[in-house]
Amino acid sequence: MTEDQSALKTLSEVVRDRRLQLGLSTRALAQRCIDPGTGKAIPRHYIQRLEDDLANLAPPRLPELSALAAGLELPLAVIQEAAGFQFHGVTTRHSESGRARMFVARFDELDPAEQDRVLAMLEAYTAVKPPKVD
Repeated sequence: MTEDQSALKTLSEVVRDRRLQLGLSTRALAQRCIDPGTGKAIPRHYIQRLEDDLANLAPPRLPELSALAAGLELPLAVIQEAAGFQFHGVTTRHSESGRARMFVARFDELDPAEQDRVLAMLEAYTAVKPPKVD
């Protein structure tokens, strides 16, 4: 594990730490973990298994991540980053200014049509790069 990775938390750690910080039982947290998009709730046993960091636990999908973010009162990007690290060994790279990370977090808040427009703009911009000035 690199020095950068040692500071990262797994989703299991984020869920357990935040639940305790909020003073919630797993039952109370489960009642709060409802995906805003689908209305689907996360069962208490899933939260317990996640906190226990069970090796055979399937990676959560976006509705589960959204539900956890809502219940834990955390940005979805924080939950996604922790899940990516725990289940896929993915670490997020941040720009020095933090602006790129903010862009990604805000991008996830856009509806699909808005996301398509932003991606088209980025494609157009990167296709016509200005000449490098020495």
